[in-house]
Amino acid sequence: MEDSWGDSAESRATLLHLPAHVTTLLEAGVESRARGYRGRFAPSPTGALHRGNLRTALVGWLEARLRGGEWLLRIDDLDTPRNRSGAEEAVLADLLWLGLAWDGPPVRQSHRRGLYATVLSALRRGGVLYPCRCSRRMLADISAPHGPLSVYPGFCRHQPHRWGRQQGRLPSWRLGLPAGRIVWQERFSRPGGLDGPSEVGDTVLRRADGVIAYHLATAVDELAMGISDVLRGEDLWSSTGPQVAVMKVLGSTPPAYGHVPLWCDEAGQRLGKREGSEGLEGYRARGLDAPAVVGELAASLGLVPPGSRLSARELMQTLGPGDLKRCLRRRAPAGGESALNRLRSQLP
Repeated sequence: MEDSWGDSAESRATLLHLPAHVTTLLEAGVESRARGYRGRFAPSPTGALHRGNLRTALVGWLEARLRGGEWLLRIDDLDTPRNRSGAEEAVLADLLWLGLAWDGPPVRQSHRRGLYATVLSALRRGGVLYPCRCSRRMLADISAPHGPLSVYPGFCRHQPHRWGRQQGRLPSWRLGLPAGRIVWQERFSRPGGLDGPSEVGDTVLRRADGVIAYHLATAVDELAMGISDVLRGEDLWSSTGPQVAVMKVLGSTPPAYGHVPLWCDEAGQRLGKREGSEGLEGYRARGLDAPAVVGELAASLGLVPPGSRLSARELMQTLGPGDLKRCLRRRAPAGGESALNRLRSQLP
């Protein structure tokens, strides 16, 4: 698939002037990626891991081990009001209970705010960002008569770039996308590609409350950590477009992506935190130990027969290099994601 957007992004990347220490960090990430497979698991400490998270962690750990690579742990804890006390410790304990040990110390995004702010400043100085003063309420009111907007319509794109407060409120900062299609390597799901203006839109990189947005922090971390392959839930497929856009504006090559099918109930509804789906606490309440849980997680993907009991390492030893990939491709969905979900990732 032709990346008609990439050439424009790379030409804008030549105008950016990143500080030497950031350039060195990104170059080190390229070197780490070149040495072999590097995956990551990136939970947010907002509550217990549900069974979909646990299955994604197991699949990511399996792929890293089967490919002789590293599996890193990153804690996505930038959105402080949503973090819950003790959640990070519980996440680490759950992974270890299942036998999913990570490589190296956990990376916490809250310790990297200076890095993200430096990259944001470079993007702003390079002229690829613009301030946006549209509130969530304003966008909701505009879209209400016609249904949800699929992407931000660019109201502030050509307004004067005033950085300071107006009516006591700071602007959010958006990445202005040029025309063209953003593409990426997609390993399991439908082909990786979205049209920049009509399907991604001008993405918020810093919110109006001053918090660095998810897409900027994630894009910078995938590069700086030298991640070669991102393996995550299918619900994050559409987030790949804006993250790849940031990477390409920075003049960097994105990792390969693999989006794991979501775990659904018998009615076809997604299981997740909001639906109160079962995590390890529920499994333990049913009397299941770690081998039984690993067996249930693996059986849900067809990797082992139902009722299997085995450790994560024993599961790895039953699989060949292509077994996991074939299983995930067979179960990959063909459809897209709703316009409303795309807009939610762009709100200021």
